[in-house]
Amino acid sequence: MPDYFSSSPVTRRDFLSTSAKLGAVIAAAPYISRGAEVGAARNADTVNVALIGCGAEGTILTNAALPIPGIRFVAVCDIWGYNRTSSERRLKKYNHEAKPFEDYKEMLATVKDIDAVIVATPDFMHAEHTNAALKAGKHVYCEKLMSNTVEGARSMVLTSRETKKLLQIGHQRRSNPRYLHARDKVVRDARLLGRITNISGQWHRAVTDDFGVPKGQEIPADKLAKYGYSNMHEFRNWRWFKKYAGGVVSDLGAHQIDVYNWMLGTNPRMCIASGGVDYYKTHEWYDNAIGVYEYPTKEGVVRATYEVLTTTSAGGGYHEYFMGDEGSLKMSENPKFTKLYREARAPEWDQFVTQKVISRPDSGEGALTGLKPWDKPRQRLPMPSKVPTGAAASAGGPAKVDVRETAQLSAWDMPVTLDKAIHQPHLENFFDAMRKGAKLNCPGEEAFASAVTVLKVNEAIAAQRMLTFSPNDFVA
Repeated sequence: MPDYFSSSPVTRRDFLSTSAKLGAVIAAAPYISRGAEVGAARNADTVNVALIGCGAEGTILTNAALPIPGIRFVAVCDIWGYNRTSSERRLKKYNHEAKPFEDYKEMLATVKDIDAVIVATPDFMHAEHTNAALKAGKHVYCEKLMSNTVEGARSMVLTSRETKKLLQIGHQRRSNPRYLHARDKVVRDARLLGRITNISGQWHRAVTDDFGVPKGQEIPADKLAKYGYSNMHEFRNWRWFKKYAGGVVSDLGAHQIDVYNWMLGTNPRMCIASGGVDYYKTHEWYDNAIGVYEYPTKEGVVRATYEVLTTTSAGGGYHEYFMGDEGSLKMSENPKFTKLYREARAPEWDQFVTQKVISRPDSGEGALTGLKPWDKPRQRLPMPSKVPTGAAASAGGPAKVDVRETAQLSAWDMPVTLDKAIHQPHLENFFDAMRKGAKLNCPGEEAFASAVTVLKVNEAIAAQRMLTFSPNDFVA
């Protein structure tokens, strides 16, 4: 674990005093540099955290944050007592006395020692909760998608700038050491893929039932209405309804489409898409969707497709596949779906094994499984110099077919593993930015560009035509 502490103890009073003075100093500083300035408070012994949203994602994030040294949960907030009580009790088992709240406004007003807020509520509340926490002087880690609307996402970036508070969005692949190694070492430094020409990605899930409500745990209709929900079914299954979220492209595709932008270091120029409510007739959002982007790069156009299915688990799980003229990279948070492939025409990769950029598939480095039979390279088939035709073919026996089969790709691994929960490195990066001045791996501005990219798929499906982006679309 990182060493967050110095030999001289710093009290919470010192921490808060330093932070207050620091805010005045950096008020006029450019937004992009504030992470380093915040580092002046890096020696604080504890960061007090509040959680807004105690559902499934809130649980995942708290579990990932608990092993991080110096993190203390002091409050939890959820409008559903069932989730709120569960979160409070779970944290108490780990000696975190987190005070429970139904109303986030009351929490922010009464718990004075909160340093950071984790927002894990439905997408349509992200902007309201994030903006309120930022204005209350708290740093914010907000789950993706940033918002279900471009306007909501933009407001979060603007509030972060105005308040000079950190805003990290939960595209956690950006902090995953395997993804960082793939981008920085494999794709950029060693250029093992050569020129990237195509990207494909997918996330497929089998048919699932909607969430129900435990007996006796219904929220009264008037309270649901107060917080913007039509009924308990929509409250429990908010991802499927347009009022609350952006559908499966936003829920699942957001992680992977964000990686497209991040890996290429640019944004797309067009989008065309198809999708529909093909299966779940009680839902509003598309259950199956396919999008196509074009990315302009210095080396040429990269065409990218993304597919999300919620009616089948077929097709090899979830991954992002970057394909180049010298190699390809198949990435996933699940290491069993991750592999590098070298084209036969590419220079040999042995030197990169020595440099620890890649590893051989039977080395055991960075992989949970060894080389599979279908990964083994085949010899290139010899091509005839001249294929006989007509009478010559008949005279020579059975006709030969001119099949130009490409040599089988050789498979390689990366010597990098992640032995933590997949969200933990991203949370560590957020807290390191608060305490040590580290650069955020997914600040609001970059997440805003990804939100614009992701939400365009739904717009293109509805328009049933190609839609274009301008560079200004990605700037908040």
